Formats: sequence, structure tokens, C-alpha cells
Amino acid sequence: MTQDVNVFREEAKAWLADSFPTSLKGQLPPGIAGFGAKFTGDWKLWQERLGEKGWSTPTWPAEYGGGGLSPEQAAVLREEMKLAGAINPIGGFGTMMWGPTLLDYGTDEQKQRYLPDIIRGNIHWCQGYSEPGAGSDLASLQSFAEDRGDHFIINGSKIWTSGAKEADWMYGIFRTDKSNKYEGISFITLDMKSPGVEVKPIKLISGNSPFNEVFFTDVVVPKDNLIGEKNKGWAIGKHLLLHERSGIAGEGGGDVNGGGGYSLEDAARDHLGLQDGVLADGGMRERIADNKMFSHAFSLTARRMSAEAAVNGPTPAIGILKLAWAKFNQDREELMIEIMGNRGVGWEGDGFAPQELAHTRAMLRSKANSIEGGSNEVNLNLVAKRVLGLKGY
Repeated sequence: MTQDVNVFREEAKAWLADSFPTSLKGQLPPGIAGFGAKFTGDWKLWQERLGEKGWSTPTWPAEYGGGGLSPEQAAVLREEMKLAGAINPIGGFGTMMWGPTLLDYGTDEQKQRYLPDIIRGNIHWCQGYSEPGAGSDLASLQSFAEDRGDHFIINGSKIWTSGAKEADWMYGIFRTDKSNKYEGISFITLDMKSPGVEVKPIKLISGNSPFNEVFFTDVVVPKDNLIGEKNKGWAIGKHLLLHERSGIAGEGGGDVNGGGGYSLEDAARDHLGLQDGVLADGGMRERIADNKMFSHAFSLTARRMSAEAAVNGPTPAIGILKLAWAKFNQDREELMIEIMGNRGVGWEGDGFAPQELAHTRAMLRSKANSIEGGSNEVNLNLVAKRVLGLKGY
């Protein structure tokens, strides 16, 4: 195994040397291919090369366009990309949630139809789950897909639909039997350009509008877009949520900086100042160190759980990481604003640096971390019931 991994390391180094544009070294992509971004120039070239190689999704099966790598090889690839300063610009719901779920539940024809474009970042997917009357109690959803033989007619609405305004396609769960709460739900995909689909943005307190309402009025969807069996979509929908929580709080989640790479150390240097090369405020030094240690421990734990999930699939235990990440990210953003002082309460204007404005919004946006992807209360109940085996939850 060690010999095989070492051989692959040399292969990965050589391919990156030939394929990765050096002009992009160490740069963050201007968006995410597969989540609304349309690249040009070297970023487009890098997207095409990485997608064609399949290394945007390194462990997905090669027959569907993935990399076909082992978890060990994928880990080596991550290491070599980091050393090369290369970042994967392909992502979104397609790679994080929908693709892994399709691999588990889709037919071969459906995998061949959907996965190659996901792997190349050509299709932007959105998720049709929550409804105005079905949030934490998702199974109460009422959007109805009426069976018309060779097609469905969908009427209803979804809410908090991330990226729906720019999305090409939606995957989601819809009621197909009104007489059975759990055994009357089906998992269906639909073209967002279909007649009868209307999207309305929802503006957040952060000033951004990543979420939307989506309305369906007599939307025609071919029967081929049914994933799994009719009325058996609740199990698929729940399985996808495990991938969602894993993606939200997965490997690397502890190292994300909401202000475009501006760290707590950067903020402390710029706003509090140094004395003899170190931060003079010993209490703040300790709090920053605690945050960094938690970040490192979180990333190592997430990496272990990611490796286990690659072999056995995601489990409800990912809810533990989701809870920890939400608290960690909210605490970090609060600490960032405290460090920046009155520079952290700006909203717009030339009087504030871009990273200061970014973290003001990141702090406000972080309030949703304990709600999205399953609220803290829902995750606690799932962990109590399905991980710890406690009764009464």
C-alpha cells in the first residue's frame, strides 16, 4: 500500500505540474463552479482540466467521470494540491450532497445522466426541501407531485432554497401520497427552467440574498426524474441530510475564515497591535490560541470521520460535528468583531476595509449556522436517539 501511494504521489505531482496554471497559485477561486460561478481565463482552464481528470471528486467511480481513487490516494492528492497552491474550484450541492446520494440510490442511467456534469462543475443544483410549514418537521411538507402516468404535475412551494435564482436544476422531496406522512414522499429532480417555476430572493440581515422562495404552478416533470421508488423518498431525503451535515461541518470546516482568509491573528495584529512581536493583551492571546486549538482538533476529527464515511457511508454521528462547528464558527465570528472593535460594526463605505465589512456580515450570517442543515435541537435529538440510543427522544 505504501509503495502504491508513493507511486501515485509522483503521478499527482507530475499532473499538477503540467495542468495547474501557475498564475493561480495560492489564489482563492472567484466563486464555485457548480454553484453559480462562470469562470474565464485560467480559472476556466483549471476547471476544465480538473473536471476532465475527475479529481474534483477524487473517490467517485471512474465510470461516471470521477477520479476512481482510493481514500489514501485522495488524501495524497489533497496534500500535493496544497503544496502546489492549487484549490479545487468545483463544488456546490452537486458534489457535496446530491452526487453522493445519487451514487447510493440512483439507477445506472441516472448516474450517467447527472454525474459527469456535476464532476465538471457544469450544472448548478439547488435543494428543494424546507417549506413554509415544514422546517424542522420536514416530513410535514405539502408540495404535491400528482402522478399523471408518464409524468408528474407539481404544485406548491419551497423556502430557504440556497442558490435557486442561479440554479439549473433542483433535487428535492415532494408529497406523492397525501394519506401517509412518511410513506407518501418521493425524491424528484426538475429543470429550473420548466414553465411554472418562479423564484423570489429572500434578503438576510447580512445584506445578502443566497436564499430564495420557489413556487411551482402546474410544473411538468418526466417520470424518469423520479429517484428510487415512488413514495419511498423519505429514506433518500434523510440519507442526503447526512451528507449535507457532513459537508457543512466536514473536513476543513474548522479552518474556514468568513472574511476571505482574514484570520484572528491578522485582525489582532491590525487592530490591537503587537509589542515585541507578540500581542500585548495576554487574555486575548489565550482566547485566540484556544480558538486555533479547537480549529485544529476539529479538522483532525472531521478528517477521521470523513475517512470512515468514505468506507461505510455517513452516519448520524455527523450531527456531533455539525453542532460543534456551528458553535465554533459563531464564537469565532463574535471574537473577530470584538477584536476589531468599532471597526467591526461597519456596513458599507470607503471608511472600512473589505475584510472588516466581510466579517461584519460573516458574524450576522453565522447566526444561521445553528439552524441550517438541521437545527441544533434536531441534531441533538438525532444524536441522542440514533447515536447514544437514549429513549424518549
